[in-house]
Amino acid sequence: MAERRLISAESVTEGHPDKVCDQISDAILDDLIAQDPHSHVAVETSAATGLFLIFGEVSSQGYTDIQSQVRSVLRRIGYTSSEIGLDADSCGVTVSLSEQSQEINQGVARLSGTQESAATREERYESQGAGDQGVMFGYACDETDTLMPLPIYLAHKLSYRLSQVRKEDIVPHLRPDGKTQVTIEYDENDQPVRVDTVLISTQHDPEVDHDWLLDQLVEHVITPVLDEVCGDSIEHQGYRILINPTGSFVLGGPAADAGLTGRKIIVDTYGGAAHHGGGAFSGKDPSKVDRSAAYAARWVAKNIVAAGLAHRVEVQVAYAIGVADPVSVNVETYGTEEGVTRERIQQAVRTVFDLRPAAIIDELDLLRPIYSKTAAYGHFGRNDPDFTWERTDKVDELKAAVGMDR
Repeated sequence: MAERRLISAESVTEGHPDKVCDQISDAILDDLIAQDPHSHVAVETSAATGLFLIFGEVSSQGYTDIQSQVRSVLRRIGYTSSEIGLDADSCGVTVSLSEQSQEINQGVARLSGTQESAATREERYESQGAGDQGVMFGYACDETDTLMPLPIYLAHKLSYRLSQVRKEDIVPHLRPDGKTQVTIEYDENDQPVRVDTVLISTQHDPEVDHDWLLDQLVEHVITPVLDEVCGDSIEHQGYRILINPTGSFVLGGPAADAGLTGRKIIVDTYGGAAHHGGGAFSGKDPSKVDRSAAYAARWVAKNIVAAGLAHRVEVQVAYAIGVADPVSVNVETYGTEEGVTRERIQQAVRTVFDLRPAAIIDELDLLRPIYSKTAAYGHFGRNDPDFTWERTDKVDELKAAVGMDR
């Protein structure tokens, strides 16, 4: 008999230095897309004590005030005083942006306005290649209602709740930076059965007592989240609780640790439950398959599980720069398929989903300023109508393609 396993996943709050950078990059992207939906954007942000550097490539008919975008994001998060290590109104902002390389642009550019209006959909989809080579992964499983792995789903819920109680002053004396981590016990059938450990590290004011903080977080963060998510199906009594294991966490944010866009890719995706191709999301417009194809792969995987074709699915998609059709599409069901072979599911995916970059952009309606809210608390598993890759709108087509509608 297989042994029970412990599996962990972490999340971070919006005040974590890397997540601050992700949010700034996506705020700049959103502002440009709002003005020019066909903007090509690859913006990175790095953060150190009191200083932000915005760099990368932009080709757009729009204009964005980078200084204002940076300071607006910092104020929203709560970095408004040098006493907590960062003041949105006095920090330094340096900008180094250039135009997108013409060699990259020629592979991803859409047809011109006149050409596009006269072209058929097929011509449009064939004309726009992938923005780069690369491998992207999507994942879904039936551990939660959102078809996300339970450890990362719980970790995100805890991080979001931690920021909520800070902003609403339900738990006073908290500061913006923070991390959560959840360890779940899985049985011999790979089903989650018990919460083993909950870890929260949260920035706080100097005068905060550790025991008081522990009591507050258990009452206002941990217990409400576990009761909501686990219900009666997952045991969540007697679990281990770790709060600020080093004892205090007063200095946080970029003053304590440098930040960089794209350094939390496992937090952004599935918490390590699935493979990752290595490409980050934030600051990239949807012509970059690092982002759009990863969203599409999640869409595919989620529809497979929602259709009841498998309990657990990983979808891999690979591209070559400037080429529209994927180099490969692979579906892994880990032996959890129901009433149909893995090969048949993979054939159905190729029939039902058009994974060319322009088709993905159209199907998921990605040329909209929707990206800022993806930049914290995960890009997947969230109930938001703007997260179109979370739709399960292809269930019936998949069932028909594998012959399960008969």
